[in-house]
Amino acid sequence: MDHAIVLFDGDCNFCDSSVQFIIQHDPAGYYHFASLQSDVGMKLRKEYQIPDDVDSLVLIENGQAYIKTDGALRISHHLTGLWKLAFYLKSVPRFIRDSAYDTFAKNRYKVFGKLNSCMLPPPHIRKRFLDK
Repeated sequence: MDHAIVLFDGDCNFCDSSVQFIIQHDPAGYYHFASLQSDVGMKLRKEYQIPDDVDSLVLIENGQAYIKTDGALRISHHLTGLWKLAFYLKSVPRFIRDSAYDTFAKNRYKVFGKLNSCMLPPPHIRKRFLDK
């Protein structure tokens, strides 16, 4: 596969901002996107056996699904700039990383709110969204 897929919560302001951040720091277009709630997202969830309680971010890369901090840190590895260095946080034990991730994810709607509308990216970016 010449690209990876990021599944994200299409209702979450923070997730939407995260997708925009990834786009800005991925000029090669390695990452493609689909919301978890879309038909494409639901199909991929089933295909990769992603549990229903995973509702924030999933990375599908090289035939493998990565959730929580494993997904987020793997995403950082392909971004431009110093963001690549975040990948090395993998040395922190997963239970510590994922505990912090779960706490943040549980409160993301309270802090950042829900989307009322979706962004409409320009055509050259829109082709990276699988659930057009």
